[in-house]
Amino acid sequence: MTGDRESGLTRTGGRRPSRLFGIFRWIQHMWIGPAHVSRAISRADFLAIEHAIFEGEQRHHAEIRFAVESSLNTSELWKEVDARARALDVFSHFRLWDTEANNAVLIYVLWADHAVELVADRGADARIDDAVWQEVCDLVSEACAKQRPVEGVIRAIAVLNDALARAFPTNGTRRNTNELSDAPIFLR
Repeated sequence: MTGDRESGLTRTGGRRPSRLFGIFRWIQHMWIGPAHVSRAISRADFLAIEHAIFEGEQRHHAEIRFAVESSLNTSELWKEVDARARALDVFSHFRLWDTEANNAVLIYVLWADHAVELVADRGADARIDDAVWQEVCDLVSEACAKQRPVEGVIRAIAVLNDALARAFPTNGTRRNTNELSDAPIFLR
């Protein structure tokens, strides 16, 4: 587990690639493609994830995004980009840091590495207990290992929504605007 309090938080779940298995990692990333993810997560599953995010966000004014990427390209592999670095890139690229209360959370899965990363902006990081972050990572990691990724993602979103509802409740004085799309991000 690693974190950077100034720029947000990242949490790691599942296996992390090591330098020792570099050639195997290259082969995995060349072999694994969008079709592998599509077989495990259908369009209906993506809609169920989007619905879980939407329903949960009705109870708080934080933002959740889910992203899954099948594999990295050769230039990223050459630069030895890991899931953590890629999750931070995705967080930045989709401007998840650009919420009013700095309370966006990204659940990122790098399929080829069997890696799960959470990136939370500083507002969310400051108010959510470390045990919740770890539970969310573990739920997704364990479900992916059992080849039931959608079940794990939806359960993780529920846990995250509960924690965010306690930390950022919609108490009638704050209008609940949806600052970010709820649709999952499928990076091919």
